[in-house]
Amino acid sequence: MVEGADIWQKIVSEAEEASRCEPALSGYFTATVLTRNSLEQSLAARMAEQLGNEYIPAGQLYDLFVEVLSKDKGAIKKVQHDLAAYLDRDPACDQYLMPLLYFKGFHALQVHRIAHWLWLQGRESLALYLQNRVSEVFAVDIHPAARIGGGIMIDHATGVVIGETAVIEDDVSMLHSVTLGGTGNEAGDRHPKIRRGVLIAAGAKILGNIDVGRGAKIGAGSLVLDPVPPHTTVAGVPARIVGRPSEESPALGMDQHIEGGEA
Repeated sequence: MVEGADIWQKIVSEAEEASRCEPALSGYFTATVLTRNSLEQSLAARMAEQLGNEYIPAGQLYDLFVEVLSKDKGAIKKVQHDLAAYLDRDPACDQYLMPLLYFKGFHALQVHRIAHWLWLQGRESLALYLQNRVSEVFAVDIHPAARIGGGIMIDHATGVVIGETAVIEDDVSMLHSVTLGGTGNEAGDRHPKIRRGVLIAAGAKILGNIDVGRGAKIGAGSLVLDPVPPHTTVAGVPARIVGRPSEESPALGMDQHIEGGEA
């Protein structure tokens, strides 16, 4: 896996090759990558271009995003980890350039990282504004207080909802229409805690302040209301244990099969 500054150099090389192969997009590659000096600047330019409007223009958002990414070194390390996750786990992705420029799940997650930093600095109105813009533009709704690790892949992403007190540890994969929500109008700590290596398949709903243990697998369309033990597979409405994943970290393998022989 390419890491750190090498990821940026690889992205630049990919953008140069893409510009040669598709001259119609050469201006796009130039504006988003080839005139930028770092991954932080490139990411900020792409996100600002998508989220800017008459209230906060793209140029103002760009300055904000670069500022936050330069101050929050932990965020850019998570960005690099996320890029690597897409390349490693998504068979449709064979370049770092692809999630950076085209994958809205990646974009929504990176704006969340910025909104989360702002939230922690007490700039809650701006953080909530960014949450709202991401929901409008990408159809992904992540509360800025949610705590999310690195190496996260949100595939396709449309309809993903992540609540305020949710926690997602490193190396988690999820697909579209996943909800990490509450069970009603309760206050306080009320959202799921997703531990490392978990795979959450499309349409799964995980509700309440419950643990989904390390290396678990949640089947597509499942309704999870109870804690999920580590290294188990659950499926159904309501979800029940149906077996064990064949891998230590299902998120890395992305195998969504649920077989009776897993147990």
